Amino acid sequence: MAMFARVVERGSFAAAAEGSAMTPTMVGNHIRELERRLNGRLLNRTTRRQSLTELGRRYHARCVEILGLLEAAELDAREMQASPRGQLRVSCPVTYGTRALVPVLASYLDRYPDVQVELSLNDRFVDLAADGFDAAIRVGELPDSGLIARPLRPSPRVACASPAYLARHGTPQVPADLAQHNCLAFLFAAGPEREWRFSRPDGPGVERVVVRGRLDVNGGMALREAALAGLGVILQPELMLKDDIESGRLVRLFANWQAPTWPVHVMRLPDARITPKLESFISFLEETLGR
Repeated sequence: MAMFARVVERGSFAAAAEGSAMTPTMVGNHIRELERRLNGRLLNRTTRRQSLTELGRRYHARCVEILGLLEAAELDAREMQASPRGQLRVSCPVTYGTRALVPVLASYLDRYPDVQVELSLNDRFVDLAADGFDAAIRVGELPDSGLIARPLRPSPRVACASPAYLARHGTPQVPADLAQHNCLAFLFAAGPEREWRFSRPDGPGVERVVVRGRLDVNGGMALREAALAGLGVILQPELMLKDDIESGRLVRLFANWQAPTWPVHVMRLPDARITPKLESFISFLEETLGR
């Protein structure tokens, strides 16, 4: 099609062959192959001149249109590889996405106006390749997934309960007291988190407490709601509970003991070449949510 358009533009096989790494005979073979496939003549050819047939005029008009679309598509693809643009699909846990990622996304989108972000908030481990995600933010210890991980700022956790729960059951003074309380555990794929650890305030060492409870939930926001309803003690990210603690809806326990932080990483597939939109997003996260 491109060679046929070139012949029409330049007026002869010989002129079309110039600069195309083809001989006039090869150009003619291209045109004859098109005519064979279309079962009709495209050009009226004599020894002195050539002209388009009716079929040729209509086919040439469509060829020009299609070749223009192809050129535009190739230009768009090249520009996508030159600067951040296009759709960026990101998976993120609900709490971290709501409280940490979304508040800074406006700045990213202002900086890169040609990028559109599709953010999927869920607390499951997505398969980046199978589910079509460019990146995923993971909170917690990482399994050996074969993905490329870049660390972000860790997420500290705090133990909390509602004033109503503490009024009924008493306030634990040290982590060991949790063994006598209803502790609401986060439900991972491998099971509920039943061993809660706290760093001692008076020196090195870790206090490990095996907790019990009547409710396990695989979502942090749901655990927060359960704690607000007075069901028990939770150990969840500070960024999720900060407003509740400041307002008095929840009471922070063991202020001098530090619970282990959850590591946070942004993950991508191990492709040899990273796109500008993905590189810009990861660099932005390192800048705003990094260490």
